[in-house]
Amino acid sequence: MAHDSGSKTFDLKAMLRDERFWKIAFQVITLIVVLLLLSFFLGNLNRNLIQQGRAFGFSFLRNPAGFSIGESLIQYRPNDPYWRALMVGLGNTLTLVVGGIVLTTLLGVVAGVASFSKNWLLQKLSRLYVGLVQNIPLLLQLFFWYFAIFGALPRPEAQIGVLGLAFLNNRGVYIPWASSALLAVLGIAATVGAAIAALYLWRWRTKIRIETGVGGQAQSIALAVVGLVWLAIITLGMDWTIPEGVEGGGVTGGLRLSREYVASLTALVFYTSAFVAEIVRAGIQSVSKGQWEAARTLGLNAGMVMRLVVFPQALRVIIPPMNSQYMNLTKNSSLAFAIAFPEIYSIATTTYNQTGRPVEVFVVMMATYLTLCLLITVVMNQFNRSVQFKER
Repeated sequence: MAHDSGSKTFDLKAMLRDERFWKIAFQVITLIVVLLLLSFFLGNLNRNLIQQGRAFGFSFLRNPAGFSIGESLIQYRPNDPYWRALMVGLGNTLTLVVGGIVLTTLLGVVAGVASFSKNWLLQKLSRLYVGLVQNIPLLLQLFFWYFAIFGALPRPEAQIGVLGLAFLNNRGVYIPWASSALLAVLGIAATVGAAIAALYLWRWRTKIRIETGVGGQAQSIALAVVGLVWLAIITLGMDWTIPEGVEGGGVTGGLRLSREYVASLTALVFYTSAFVAEIVRAGIQSVSKGQWEAARTLGLNAGMVMRLVVFPQALRVIIPPMNSQYMNLTKNSSLAFAIAFPEIYSIATTTYNQTGRPVEVFVVMMATYLTLCLLITVVMNQFNRSVQFKER
């Protein structure tokens, strides 16, 4: 029996000396402390609300909202409940976030790559853009685009036509669009699906060419087929409606992008792209000069060196901080309320002013932004794992 007791004592001492045990124990203790603090604060909040004659709850979301919303992706009327008004705000926020991420990525990558251009003017313009935009507050840029740029456009009576396909005036921008919401969704889904398929085929083609030195013809043909199918869907299956000017001012047909939306999107894209450009520049600089020189000795021109050799390696450095910039863009979209764009923060503010439920409404907002940021993180982590070196 003494031997068994000594063995147990020895196991306990060994466990206490094990670094893995303390790592797990620290996490468990931290979780318990957080849960206790959360329980205390929520209990205190509920007691205070009860003293004021009301309890914590979300039943008010079923009451009629009683206010109108200028822009909506879904059908909405003032007598709809508050939860539907918040869904309208969420949809408007998503249009800012999704469009902002796509355009920010394109502009940021172009500006970052341009900083390595041999064209002196292009390189200096890239550095000037980054240095200027990064040091001006986003809210100030938002007002600049809203009042000084899009607000300075002519009235509808003197609107500007662009190649007969688009119109610009101080009420917004009018562009060609699908004749129905269903066709628009199908077109977006087709574009996303084609992009994913093209990326997979391109990576497969590159892998075969690296491993065998030849081949890739089948993947190239498949890429061309995907492109042709996508082009056919976009050009023939969307039933496009072209905006047309009306005598005396105004536009019929097409899609109207409001002045508030266009200003918000432009400010977010230009601001965030300046930081993305620096991330891209740092990622490209992380690739050793030997890679550049080796690619040049193979006879590749500057564009092919960047596209085929340098940039794919730089992605391992670029993607992790890009995740933070995408989340910053998502959170910064709440500033659009300053120019009356009805995103979720703006509608939530109206909701808690009318209902007197600021705590519950802020919980909904925090959960919304947290969910969006977590979704971005999950997608970016998957993308990051796909570009990392695979050890064998």
